[in-house]
Amino acid sequence: MQKRTGPVTSNLAEEEREQLCALLGNVELTLLYKASVHEYQAAVFHQRCDNKGPTLLVAYNSSGYIFGGYTSVDYAQSEKYISDREAFLFSFQGKNPVYSKVNSGNYARYDDAGMPNFGQQLTFCNGNGEVVYNEGGKSYSFNAKRLYGNDTELTECEVYKVKEKCHIWGRQEKEKPWRNIRWTSIRRDELMEMIRNYKPLVTSVRRARILMIGPVGAGKSSFFNSINSIFTGHVTHKAMSGSAGTSLTTQFRTYPVKDGRGGKPLPFVLCDTMGLEEQSGAGLDIEDISSILQGHVPDRYKFNSTAPFRPDDQKASRPASLQEKIHCVVYVIDASKISLMSDKLEEKLAVIRREINSLDIPQMVLMTKVDEACPHVEKDLYKIYASSYIKSKIQEVSSRLGVPVSCVLPVKNYSQELELELNCDVLLLSALQQMFRLADDYLDDADADADD
Repeated sequence: MQKRTGPVTSNLAEEEREQLCALLGNVELTLLYKASVHEYQAAVFHQRCDNKGPTLLVAYNSSGYIFGGYTSVDYAQSEKYISDREAFLFSFQGKNPVYSKVNSGNYARYDDAGMPNFGQQLTFCNGNGEVVYNEGGKSYSFNAKRLYGNDTELTECEVYKVKEKCHIWGRQEKEKPWRNIRWTSIRRDELMEMIRNYKPLVTSVRRARILMIGPVGAGKSSFFNSINSIFTGHVTHKAMSGSAGTSLTTQFRTYPVKDGRGGKPLPFVLCDTMGLEEQSGAGLDIEDISSILQGHVPDRYKFNSTAPFRPDDQKASRPASLQEKIHCVVYVIDASKISLMSDKLEEKLAVIRREINSLDIPQMVLMTKVDEACPHVEKDLYKIYASSYIKSKIQEVSSRLGVPVSCVLPVKNYSQELELELNCDVLLLSALQQMFRLADDYLDDADADADD
């Protein structure tokens, strides 16, 4: 018998709810079951939670810990082990939830008629009681003291239905996303870990070298600042950036990124150049780009628009090593100004592209300032891959620059923000991942050529 019916109040504070939604992506939580109201009874739990889709369990103990687990698979009393690679345990450490993903998706939980469990390793409301029971096991790797302070006495247990939000834009229903991306803290952490562990395909190359090319004010330096901010843990402005009419970058700069303050350098270098300008004799010279691509231009070389770079005789007489050359070229283009690109600038980019093609260096486009180009995206960045306008801009820049649509990635750099934002991070890190893939394509071909 249930204690009472009617509206039931969640114990989750609004900030905690927002943090958990960020962990899961663009979702909303609906309370299905609250043990203190509906009783600590397995039959009642299943009556309220079976066949409801993905669910989030949130438990509270007498020591003040808030912890629990997520499963993307229905409760159904099937008496089988459930395969669920999305399952995880979590615990709030301060204001932020720390999670532990399932080690083997095949044993995420056992779907029986009892109270909810994760891998038969951690059972909540065990024996229909106000306790959590840790049986031990290998499905999840966690420290009981960190997860719930070794305090097994529960003061509350809640189960929420997890549902993706459905938005209406004006009078139009949200379009189906034309690219799939997971807007979750878990995905951000996976991308950061992938970047930390990346190793270029060729052992003689320690770091992928990525050259950023683009018009003045498009956001080349801001992209470095944004990536640096993510790994530093807060917004930084190490490289000069802005929106001046002429390029703020006057030198060739190679920017390594460290894994946090005082951390080890990450396995890539972002190379920044003077901005392109449509007038001849202004901005970055095409001959300078050729020298940069071939690894001849040193860090902090100051560009001279009237005289291109000339290597000294000693350097010119020997080819640069593969480590010194550029492995991937990224055109940085302002999404809000694609249609305003002049014929002269487009011609200049075409000449540059032909030079890069002759060296067989992969190229992609970083389409910046997407929030300024589309009001829906400005309001909610996760709508970016459901925006038909952004899709049309990607197709336009693909056509004008001769780069495949799959190699045009939209991003929002950090500029006015004081704090990091999950959706910004996911877009930026996804773009960096694509740069690594293209760099590996180049290194793979270069290594094959060396073996011939």
